[in-house]
Amino acid sequence: MEIVNGQYTTSGINLTEIAKEFGAPVYVYDGNTIVNQLNRLTNAFKPLNIKVKYACKSLNNSAILKLLKKHGSGLDTVSINEVLLGLRAGFEPNDIIFTPNCVSIEEIQEAVKLGVHINIDNISILEQFGHIYGNTVPCCIRINPHILAGGNSKISTGHIDSKFGISVHQLRHVTRVVQSNNIHVNGLHMHTGSDILDAGVFLQGAEILFEAAKDFPNLEFIDFGSGFKVAYKDADITTDIEELGEAITKRFQAFCKEYGRDLELWFEPGKFLVSESGYFLVKVNVLKQTTATVFVGVDSGLNHLIRPMLYDSYHSIVNISNPEGKQRIYTVVGYICETDTFGWDRKLSEVHEGDILCFKNAGAYGMTMSSNYNARYRPAEVLVWNGKAQLIRKREEFSDIIRNEIEAEL
Repeated sequence: MEIVNGQYTTSGINLTEIAKEFGAPVYVYDGNTIVNQLNRLTNAFKPLNIKVKYACKSLNNSAILKLLKKHGSGLDTVSINEVLLGLRAGFEPNDIIFTPNCVSIEEIQEAVKLGVHINIDNISILEQFGHIYGNTVPCCIRINPHILAGGNSKISTGHIDSKFGISVHQLRHVTRVVQSNNIHVNGLHMHTGSDILDAGVFLQGAEILFEAAKDFPNLEFIDFGSGFKVAYKDADITTDIEELGEAITKRFQAFCKEYGRDLELWFEPGKFLVSESGYFLVKVNVLKQTTATVFVGVDSGLNHLIRPMLYDSYHSIVNISNPEGKQRIYTVVGYICETDTFGWDRKLSEVHEGDILCFKNAGAYGMTMSSNYNARYRPAEVLVWNGKAQLIRKREEFSDIIRNEIEAEL
């Protein structure tokens, strides 16, 4: 986001004009940022045969999926409906990996019929999978490396108390299941969580996978998941992708030599690709001064952006209607009928009712985690691409809320 001629813009498009044209609240995504992040990641691992599988749970609008596919990304999915979204967006089944958690074997079978890569994260499903398919359908195995990583306990997935993956200490059991059912294991996977800063964490997990690979002679890829940290505050330390790329590339090449052939290296970024592309624009409904606080009440809430209340996440907030205004302290809150705070004690350019506020870093886990709580409509979505802003999801209406209701006989 830049200030051009006194106005906030993204890729040359005025954000306040977007709010005027499409209304608020509205999610805005800058496609150039997404493509630049994808290119940055692939370039960091250029010597390797790298495959990026975008974690579509972070933002699954079909326009975003098609944009990423056009620029060479594959897809990481966690539900059968995400698989269907990917296929609808034009991804080939071979470009999609399906990594569910705690689903039934029936959902796994649905994914097999659709032809996508299957990633299994518990021994019970692995056994059932082997009984049904033997070596006729390959699968990847998700290993829990017992590495604590992630900025919040709710997004740390690789530690010992996590429900995700098969414990590295259960590998002997895994190999027995694989051998007894003649399962074709073609990949090993791990995901330690989000907001990883240290390349050493990846290398630590890599060594665990490399050691485990000795028991699986038919591997085609190693999947390191993701967890790259993006900046939410100006002073935030982020994952140095170039440094990570250099370290992982060197070690992966050595591993492939030890293994006896070159394997593909997979990553599954979500937030890294789309978070910084997103801006959430809201309108100021009311200013409310109490004895202790000046509240800015906006036309949105945790029904649209739940991350601050769920994860205590920080999103920078900017008053784009008054770029040069005097700085004052406000607490920004929503219109939901419970505690619903976007940011405490934020320094903003002086706010007036009717102003447009912009929440930065809103591209990931905003719209996909939104709801109709308080019977509110979910917002519109807009993509900035090729020099224009285009609507990619219209704002909901009352008919959308009651669409699936059935009249009861009372």
